[in-house]
Amino acid sequence: MKGIIRDQKVRNFHQAKWDEPIIFDLHQEGERGIIPPSTEEEVTNAVGDGTSVLPEALRRKKKPNLPEISQNRVLRHYLRLSQETLGAAFNVEIGQGTCTMKYSPVINEVFASSSKMVDLHPKQDEATVQGMLEVIHNLDLYMREISGMDYFSFQPGSGTQSLFAMASIVRAYHEANGEAEQRDEIITTIFSHPSQAATAAVKGYKIITLYPDEDGFPDIEKLKAAVSERTAGFVVANPEDTGIYNSKIKEFTRIVHEAGGICYYDQANANGLLGITRAKEAGFDMCFFNLHKTFSTPHASGGPAAGALGVTEQLKPFLPAPIVEKDKENYKLNYDLVQSIGKVRSHYGVPQNILRAYAWIRALGATGLKQVAETAVLNNNYLYHQILKIKGASAPYIKGKRLEQVRYSWQELYEDTGVTTEDISRRMADFGHQYWTSHHPFVVPQPFTLEPTESYSKADLDEYIASLNHIANEAYTNPEKVKNAPHNSSIHAVVDQEPFEYPEKWAITWRAYLKKTKTSVVNS
Repeated sequence: MKGIIRDQKVRNFHQAKWDEPIIFDLHQEGERGIIPPSTEEEVTNAVGDGTSVLPEALRRKKKPNLPEISQNRVLRHYLRLSQETLGAAFNVEIGQGTCTMKYSPVINEVFASSSKMVDLHPKQDEATVQGMLEVIHNLDLYMREISGMDYFSFQPGSGTQSLFAMASIVRAYHEANGEAEQRDEIITTIFSHPSQAATAAVKGYKIITLYPDEDGFPDIEKLKAAVSERTAGFVVANPEDTGIYNSKIKEFTRIVHEAGGICYYDQANANGLLGITRAKEAGFDMCFFNLHKTFSTPHASGGPAAGALGVTEQLKPFLPAPIVEKDKENYKLNYDLVQSIGKVRSHYGVPQNILRAYAWIRALGATGLKQVAETAVLNNNYLYHQILKIKGASAPYIKGKRLEQVRYSWQELYEDTGVTTEDISRRMADFGHQYWTSHHPFVVPQPFTLEPTESYSKADLDEYIASLNHIANEAYTNPEKVKNAPHNSSIHAVVDQEPFEYPEKWAITWRAYLKKTKTSVVNS
């Protein structure tokens, strides 16, 4: 950047571009990464060739569709791809707002990747997995203390699957009381995650959406008008996806309970609440946490098997079976839930992520968990006040303090310069930063959503802020530079957006790509 004066905190970054083919295109027939030694003659004479004893139905008819490639070319391939990637291990990852990106201790990866974990099988006898069942049960106990709920299931595979399970429990509860036909409405808010309305709709409920008052809070008068004998439940995130915390939430749950509804809580945005508020005291009957957000297990492209679903005593019979319980000195999977909604996924979650969350909580303790929340709130408020100093940026609705994420807006900058939030997102990649806009619908115009967790220092936040400020200045002085970004990334602006609009053109796996292009399969 010789000859250009800019804020010294803005990182001089240029991402690698390798134009790397996918590994199947690197296939060279006969090439090997490793050649295992042949079986000794004595072993073959004693036990045979090792495959002929297999039943015919278990034998492959042809070799698996795997690329043949040398070991050094495998290493080279994946290292090149890693250089074309941004992520929490590479950069200041506060830009993926609503996802609570934080540092995941490497020691937890050592635990999760040990042979004691990777060799577990869901079909093992309970007597052989007592240690893992103990970890699951103890994490259940910790979650009870954190939330005030009475029982937890870690079976759901995500927050959305937890929401689906909770909507299923609402229906099962009203069926048990003979009111399922009458109670056919779920109330939510426009600022809550779209999965809340979507999962309830999948269960057949009519969705009533509360819109905010002028400060961005759900309108309590509209709630009073919405509840009736048809109300099955109320689902809300708090803080909601704009980052606004409704301190009057207990009044909302009281109104719904008086109408006979069940209240369930989306706690995906719980990082600023640990040790400070609990779902029970807010009047909720159910809640869920994302272990891949608040409790520091990796996202892994969206969060594998990471929904922690908690319920009060009255809803325990409806939980997805099994749940883990302690029976004297032993731990067991209890399938004896006669009103259970059934399974919401195969087996019982992913034990590696349960272990990671368990280790994270144990390392911090109760005092540490509260400090996580306090530091996250401090970081968020520092970022909030610094961003509001940037020309063209704003934070709609309430002014003052925020807890976690904030959904900011570039609407003023857009009106002044024509630069959109998507333009800024691409330009941020030129400085080694990731940046997220918002899910649809865009209830905040030209949105961008940031969430600094407890993991980032003031220097980290200042670097991110400096990059945003630099780009905002560019938008006012050289808008075309921002509109044509990225300039330093591994790819440039995607001009042809058409494929994104038509699922029949998508190919998210190699097999799907071959099918759609009618290309022959390697080794077929």
